[in-house]
Amino acid sequence: MADNRPLDGEWALILGASSGFGEATALELASLGMNIFGVHLDRKATQANADRIVSEIKAKGREAVFINANAAAEETRQEVLDAIQARLKDSHSSSRVRVLLHSLAFGTLKPYIAPSPGDTIAKPQMDMTLEVMAHSLVYWTQDLVARGLMGKGGRIYAMTSAGGARVWKTYGAVSAAKAALESHIRQLTLELAPLGITANAIMAGVTDTPALRKIPGSDEMIAMAKRKNPSGRLTTTQDVAEAIGLLSLPKAQWITGNVLCVDGGEFIVD
Repeated sequence: MADNRPLDGEWALILGASSGFGEATALELASLGMNIFGVHLDRKATQANADRIVSEIKAKGREAVFINANAAAEETRQEVLDAIQARLKDSHSSSRVRVLLHSLAFGTLKPYIAPSPGDTIAKPQMDMTLEVMAHSLVYWTQDLVARGLMGKGGRIYAMTSAGGARVWKTYGAVSAAKAALESHIRQLTLELAPLGITANAIMAGVTDTPALRKIPGSDEMIAMAKRKNPSGRLTTTQDVAEAIGLLSLPKAQWITGNVLCVDGGEFIVD
């Protein structure tokens, strides 16, 4: 089985697992034989969707351990990693976390300059956006490696966007976070290569997700993407999940340090 299902029985840790890219990737990796640790932040009204994802993963014959907590918090990170270590120990599994997907979309969408100073982004909002959407990737990676939970063959993915290099009104702080995220991926690539761990940023095309819908002007973004994409459609979360599945295979070990566009050619068209 190891030859035709090389990911069978391995574990993935997905930050932001209850919607969008995190949800689709959790289900895709489960289809490839992986078990899923998921961290998500949901209120009672949206918890049902996380429960559905867990059920679908288990229906594929895989294990699913989902934790509802703030993935950017230091305390949460340690509690989740404690739970992962305990679960792997209890199952007497020799597996470690093969895949880490950072798909946290929580930031402030306010302009830098506005007629009223109260309408501009403030330092705590800027700091929070960068902490959640960029810097937390480094801290999760540090702790996974330090605890021996990720080693040779490990894969790290971080969801970026065209906004890391382009501008959109009110997107400034998130754009800064995406640019920082890509920089973190480059540095992690350098430092993790001796351990046999790869790191790549995934730049999806415009995708109709709950996170996109929170951006003012998202309808215009969707219409523009449909016009410029060579295939005449938006990127889907499944497009991205399938690409991550391919990159997680052992044969993709030499692909690291990149910003990989999964967008049907959207980014190259003016």
